[in-house]
Amino acid sequence: MADGGEGKRPKGVQAEERKVDWRRWKQERKAEKKKWKEMKLLKKLEKQRMRELAEKQAEKQEEQMEDKGRHYTLSVALPGSILNNAQSLELRTYLAGQIARACAIFCVDEIIVFDEHGEDVKLFSFRSVEGDFEGIGRRGKACVQLARILQYLECPQYLRKSFFPKHEDLQFAGLLNPLDSPHHMRVDEDSEYREGVVLDRPTKPGRGSFVNCGMRKEVQIDRQLNPGLRVTVRLEEPQKAEAKVRKGTVVSSHHPRTVSGLYWGYSVRLASCLSAVFSECPFKEGYDLSIGTSERGSSVDQATLPSFRHALVVFGGLEGLEAGVDVDPNLEVTDPSVLFDFYLNTCPSQGSRTIRTEEALLISLSALRPHINEAVKTPSDS
Repeated sequence: MADGGEGKRPKGVQAEERKVDWRRWKQERKAEKKKWKEMKLLKKLEKQRMRELAEKQAEKQEEQMEDKGRHYTLSVALPGSILNNAQSLELRTYLAGQIARACAIFCVDEIIVFDEHGEDVKLFSFRSVEGDFEGIGRRGKACVQLARILQYLECPQYLRKSFFPKHEDLQFAGLLNPLDSPHHMRVDEDSEYREGVVLDRPTKPGRGSFVNCGMRKEVQIDRQLNPGLRVTVRLEEPQKAEAKVRKGTVVSSHHPRTVSGLYWGYSVRLASCLSAVFSECPFKEGYDLSIGTSERGSSVDQATLPSFRHALVVFGGLEGLEAGVDVDPNLEVTDPSVLFDFYLNTCPSQGSRTIRTEEALLISLSALRPHINEAVKTPSDS
């Protein structure tokens, strides 16, 4: 009996010991669980802090990029009849190339080609530059030809086949000096933005269209668009170097200018007369600064330009701005100076009796450049 009792006693002790171990294990497990939860919470808080920091840095970078942006525009208006002073198609084309180069050099955002003879340019496709050149000296046709060559030169080389079919007006355009603007990219050139054309390719539901941006890889944008449309694409950083396509977002054509301060080419507009230059302005608030150029104007040296958002500089043809005013059915004035905020002579004491429009363009934009820079300065700049 004694032996049997002594034999059972260790079992009780072992059970008690097992019970104590189990409690301790539970306590340790609880402590570990608590510690794990605390670590998880700390990691979550750290991730949240890093995300907030990244968002703040992104906002800061966006603000810095916005500070770099150019928020004003510069428009130039000139008569298409200046091409009629050239004796051959080659010289007409070269003259248009000179105008395009001058406007690109001085970052002109819009070129308006108006008909100073009062012909209705709508007959020759007002909103576009479709139509055929029917010979030198045809009234109104010079406006269409000049606009077509200007548009051709502004378009990046890799997009020209998509937007400009073979045409007599462009017969010698390939010989002109390129604009070499920031949006005229090389194949392997890295840039945040690129111009492209939407391709006619099937895509999966919910995916965006494919765009040819002149790179070795096509770009898939964030939305579905009609094929053949010209778009400005903001490229994303490639996640994988071996990816078949790049990703991008469609932005407005003025986004590179207003956000990054890049010059992104010019738009071309046809106007049927001088008054249409003002009345058909594409900006809602219109041109808040207008400048007429003439040898009868006041000297540009004494001019002080006010701050502005949209500036317009108007040039006359062989007969000056007076010719455009005389034939315009919407104008009752005879003195062109009353149409403008400033009527300036940008080349006082000229040594030649006449200054050609392509020469006046370079002279005037050079003379106005410091005045424009002074007018658009922000308080922080000064």
